[in-house]
Amino acid sequence: MMRTYAGHSSAAASNALYRRNLAKGQTGLSVAFDLPTQTGYDSDHELARGEVGKVGVPIAHIGDMRQLFDQIPLATANTSMTINATAMWLLSLYVSVAREQGADPGTLAGTTQNDIIKEYLSRGTYVFPPGPSLRLITDMVAWTVANVPKWNPINVCSYHLQEAGASPVQEIAYAMCTAIAVLDSVRDSGQVPQERMGEVVARISFFVNAGVRFVEEMCKMRAFAQLWDEVTRDRYGVADPKQRRFRYGVQVNSLGLTEAQPENNVQRIVLEMLAVSLSRNARARAIQLPAWNEALGLPRPWDQQWALRMQQVLAYETDLLEYEDIFDGSTVIEAKVEEILAGAREEIDRVQGMGGAVAAVESGYMKSALVSSLAERRRRLEAGEDVIVGVNKFDTTEPSPLQAEGASSIETIDPAVEKQAVDAVQNWRAGRDSAAVDAALIRLRDDAKSGENLMEASIACAQVGVTTGEWSAALREAFGEYRAPTGVSAASAAGEAGEAIAAVRERVQQTGRDLGERLRMLVGKPGLDGHSNGAEQVAVRARDVGFEVIYQGIRLTPAQIVAAAVQEDVHVVGLSILSGSHLEVVPAVVEGLRAAGAGDIPVIVGGIIPPEDAAVLVERGIARVFTPKDYELTQIMDEIVNVVREAHEL
Repeated sequence: MMRTYAGHSSAAASNALYRRNLAKGQTGLSVAFDLPTQTGYDSDHELARGEVGKVGVPIAHIGDMRQLFDQIPLATANTSMTINATAMWLLSLYVSVAREQGADPGTLAGTTQNDIIKEYLSRGTYVFPPGPSLRLITDMVAWTVANVPKWNPINVCSYHLQEAGASPVQEIAYAMCTAIAVLDSVRDSGQVPQERMGEVVARISFFVNAGVRFVEEMCKMRAFAQLWDEVTRDRYGVADPKQRRFRYGVQVNSLGLTEAQPENNVQRIVLEMLAVSLSRNARARAIQLPAWNEALGLPRPWDQQWALRMQQVLAYETDLLEYEDIFDGSTVIEAKVEEILAGAREEIDRVQGMGGAVAAVESGYMKSALVSSLAERRRRLEAGEDVIVGVNKFDTTEPSPLQAEGASSIETIDPAVEKQAVDAVQNWRAGRDSAAVDAALIRLRDDAKSGENLMEASIACAQVGVTTGEWSAALREAFGEYRAPTGVSAASAAGEAGEAIAAVRERVQQTGRDLGERLRMLVGKPGLDGHSNGAEQVAVRARDVGFEVIYQGIRLTPAQIVAAAVQEDVHVVGLSILSGSHLEVVPAVVEGLRAAGAGDIPVIVGGIIPPEDAAVLVERGIARVFTPKDYELTQIMDEIVNVVREAHEL
């Protein structure tokens, strides 16, 4: 299965992109949803400001879903949907549109990612507490096994765990603990007879990251497959080897792509693709590749085409797929696989001893482990122990012809898209049968309270025109919302001490003495962007150099960040944002501070920010802009001290 992860602006624009990609030889669809859709908000919600259509397509109701798949027959499509907290809702919309097309739900093939555990640990698009979230997944699994048997109702996703710092051992262990939590919940719910648990296991798929350490990544996949076979056989009594087969798709490592010398990303992507295709016994069933310029911004259609052509060259020009597993019998590979397996089994036992994945999320154990692991990875990078070509070694370069167009070398979203989406969802609400909507939402709330499987109530909501925000709001009322542990306070950063750290720590202390108080820094995540890895690492390093750090986690409005900055009387505000909404939400924080009489507090920002946008932010009052090329956190801390001293004329 060859896919590119795609979707932006609007359902109509994304539909046109999908049909172009299919015409070029893509064999499946991988739908990217925007952050409001992922977190259960309509386009006109306060938190959606600046986020509509940026990292994916906005889907607010069944009308949008009809448009998204216009002229694409769902009866024969294979659709992957990267959606988690609102997975049940998007599947309900998908099934409803398929029925409108005349498709039998039993023919539908595809996947909803639906791994909420990793959202608490890395990606951040969770909504509800872990218990209710697990119930939604359980209901989906049970319903699809009975009604849509070719659908994968959950895609256990270790992809983001690696980006959050997971070692191969942690990536396997935490993903396997998530699968165990889901399978135990389905088994214990009574919704699926024991004799059909094999069918449940057969529909569980995985979504895995492939990094550039080729041998280690390939061995990781062999270990993953072996461990899944063991767990499903021994824990759930699944006798059929076909049902126990480890079925996984891959997106190669996007956050490992570099802003510096981005042309180097092409060879990284190819090597990472080989790691999950060369070993036949652990080969990915579906691969989607990022574009070479993803670290710069949203790829253009041509960039996505290049990524697709990489797969097609491997599949159709080489002989790599023609042989049995070429690594069988290798003592080197066998030893590495056993090493990874031993570590994974030990970590799985540790998490299960805590009460399982949900308990390890609620206690903060897994999150702290990942933050610490990523801190160690960054330490090795900054120390030069790990080399990234073009970043911390071989960093001299000729001008790249691939970037000669400047800002036009990436796709940009017309700001009018958000206004159009806001108007459209308001017009949709005005034009539907409000009585039918109210009745459907009442049923949804009642079923949420009673313990009834929520899929049928969700489909009923989809059919009468309920919106994404309304569906989520009804369940927020029933289940409550949740703010996951950040992992920062318990994270360790062994080996960080050194001359550079000590020098910056002394500057922080001296500046504190000059001001008569300890320096305080607020680290904020405005908007709906849940990629918190960078913010967490900044918070950990700021703490290590002597700042008092205030970090309240993700998904804050500019007003909430301003209120916290004023209340805590901070000396600097650091904002982290990767979703492309920096021009909307970052200046809103500056303007809010001025309105609150705290305009003298400097604001800095870090994220994937094109140079042209960085210039605009500086013009609008941002003191410093950092991008992924600024990888040395200690130097960033030193510059933050400069910002504080400049603000106080020291």
